[in-house]
Amino acid sequence: MGPKTARVDKTLREWIASGELSPGDKLPSERTLVEQLDIGRTALRQVLARLVAEGVLQVRGRSSYTVPAALADESVSVTSPGVLEQWQIHGERTVYDNRWVKLDLVDVEPPGVKRFEHHVVRLQHVSIAAVLDDQDRVLMLWRYRFVPDKWGWELPGGIVDAGEDALAAALREVEEETGWRPDALERVVIYQPMVGMVDSPHEIFVGRGAQHVGDPTDVEEAGHVEWVPLADIPGLMARDELMGSGTLVALLHLLATRGDGAPRAAR
Repeated sequence: MGPKTARVDKTLREWIASGELSPGDKLPSERTLVEQLDIGRTALRQVLARLVAEGVLQVRGRSSYTVPAALADESVSVTSPGVLEQWQIHGERTVYDNRWVKLDLVDVEPPGVKRFEHHVVRLQHVSIAAVLDDQDRVLMLWRYRFVPDKWGWELPGGIVDAGEDALAAALREVEEETGWRPDALERVVIYQPMVGMVDSPHEIFVGRGAQHVGDPTDVEEAGHVEWVPLADIPGLMARDELMGSGTLVALLHLLATRGDGAPRAAR
């Protein structure tokens, strides 16, 4: 981050911390911010994208930014029962290991149950991105997956490289697989797709707006690129044409928050 972008980043954070911008407030337009903060539009967008990624701001519409509502405002009625008795882990041994898959046998003892060895498959950390345009269409890929032996629609995404930030991975995967570069992404959830036996954290990112920068560069992962209307998603789901838990989680989130602006980032 250069001196000018660092100054603008600090200024926007101070506006929020001081209460000059309160939870739910909308930021001035990009044009106003460019003039008021003496910064170029491209540099400003870099700052805004960073603040969105950190949850300091959230995107509303194509290029409208707001201060997220306070966490206390989130409507949650259920309360946690607190800490219950956990399984005891006595050790583990590796059965198979390579760069893609690791299989362990874990010596566990559930409460009130005789201890036994439990299979645990450890996979990679994954980032998946749902990018919407100004017509409420989501950027997707139609491609073949040989494991289930079927064609279907997927969101772009892939493995987070060692030392790589999950947001950076999501941005990279979208561009490599589709040829479109997202304007900004924000994380909405991190989850485990098969929590009982498989360890593979999946992070879901969403955003609005993207610029076409060329053809896909990841030949192995690329497929037919299409902007799919969000209104079509329930029908595609009914026809079993959506593939992968990450795709389903991200699209269900978008459908659940439709009409409420861009989804709120998870903290």
